[in-house]
Amino acid sequence: PEPCPEGMLPAGSENKVMHARLSIGETKVMASDGRCQGKPNFQGFGLSLTAANAAEADRLFTVLADGGQVQMPLGKTLFSPRFGMVADRFGVCWMIVVPQ
Repeated sequence: PEPCPEGMLPAGSENKVMHARLSIGETKVMASDGRCQGKPNFQGFGLSLTAANAAEADRLFTVLADGGQVQMPLGKTLFSPRFGMVADRFGVCWMIVVPQ
């Protein structure tokens, strides 16, 4: 996509997402930072990503942890050979899981 013309975005909006669309089967999930001012404070939910194997879980976790905060390091649990939780640099919480 083309960037916005010079001066169109207010200061502080450089790292915000204007429009994102995720396709999950037949479902489309759309998201936007919109005109939100300041830093969002996501605390009400977490998103889960199922990785095919430990290597993919490690990759996903590393990317999401870059600039974020590890809440639970990846490791073996009762329900998964590899599970961990991380808040990304935007404050969104992610759970990475490898199925049994």
